[in-house]
Amino acid sequence: MSTASLADLVGESTRSLKSTASSNLDAIQSITGRMKLLALNALIEAAHAGEKGAGFSVVAQEVRTISAEVERIAAGLGVSLGARIDDLAKAVEGLAEEARATRCVDLALNAVEIIDRNLYERTCDVRWWATDAAVVDAAADPSGTARAHASRRLGVILSSYTVYLDLWLCDLDGRVIANGRPDRFDVRGHDASNEPWFGLAQRLRSGEDFEAAEVMRHPALGNSQVATYLASVRERGEVHGRELGYLAIHFDWEPQARAIVEGVRLMPGERERSRVMLLDAANRVIACSRGQGMLGERYPLQTNGRSQGHYLDRQGRLVAFHDTPGYETYRGLGWRGVIEQVVG
Repeated sequence: MSTASLADLVGESTRSLKSTASSNLDAIQSITGRMKLLALNALIEAAHAGEKGAGFSVVAQEVRTISAEVERIAAGLGVSLGARIDDLAKAVEGLAEEARATRCVDLALNAVEIIDRNLYERTCDVRWWATDAAVVDAAADPSGTARAHASRRLGVILSSYTVYLDLWLCDLDGRVIANGRPDRFDVRGHDASNEPWFGLAQRLRSGEDFEAAEVMRHPALGNSQVATYLASVRERGEVHGRELGYLAIHFDWEPQARAIVEGVRLMPGERERSRVMLLDAANRVIACSRGQGMLGERYPLQTNGRSQGHYLDRQGRLVAFHDTPGYETYRGLGWRGVIEQVVG
C-alpha cells in the first residue's frame, strides 16, 4: 500500500471514529440531561413532601451532582478525543507529503543519473573513434582521398548510432576536414575556431582525455540542440602521440533528453500537474517534460547550498531536486534533475 493510500485510509478511519465518538458523547450528554431533569423534579417533589421527603431529597441531590460530573467528563473527553484524532490525521497527512517529496527527489536523481550514464558512453565513443585509422590518416594528411575515406567511415559509424546529428573531424586551427553526413550538413571547411567547444578541445593533453561542452543550438546543424563531446586525434592513434586535430561528436540532445524527462515514472494523476526538468550548472532549463521551459530559461531553484532536497515555492508548489552524482569517469557538468509539482 502506498503512503498516499494509507493517508486516505487513516483519514477515512479517523473521520468515522470522530463521528462515532461524537454520536456516543451526544448520547451520554442526553442521558445526563435527563438525569438532571429527573433530579430536579425529585427535589421539587421532596420539598412538597416536607419531612417525609427529606431522605429522597438527599438522593436526588446526589443524582444531580453525579449527572453534572458525568457531563463535565463527557465534555472534556469530547474535546480531548477530537483533538487527538485531528492530530493523528494531520500527522499522517504530513507523513504522506514528506514521502511524496522524498520520492520526487529520488525521481529527480534518477533522471539526471540516466542522462549521465548516457553521456558517459559518449565520452567513450569520442575517444575510441578518434583512434580510427581513417580519422587519423585524414588528420595527418587531409588530401581529397583521405578526407573522402574519413567521411565515409564517419558515415558508417553514424548509421549504427542514432543518437548523433553529425561527427566532425577538425584540424588544429578549427577547420572541418570531414564529417559523417555531408549530404545533410555541408560543413567541410567550416571554421569552428570561435565556437565554445573548440576552446575546450585545445585544452586536451592526451588521447585519454575528453571534454564536454554545454548544450547549445548549433546554426551549422540546422539550429538543433546539441551536446558536443571532444577528443584529440593523435599520430598513429597513440595516447601520447603528436596532436593532429580534434574529433567533435554532436549528440542529438533534444529527443534524447525529452525521452528521459517524459519517461520519469510519476504516479497516476501526477503527470498532469508536474514538470520534470534537467538544469545545467547555471540553472538553465536544458530539458523539460511539459509546459514552459525552453532551452535557456533560467529556473529560480533554491538549493540553499544543498545537493539534494525539496521545498515549497511561493506558489505553494513542491520543488524536488538532486545534483548529478556523475558516472564512473564522467564527473558530470554540474547538472540537476528537478521535479516541480502542484500540490493537491
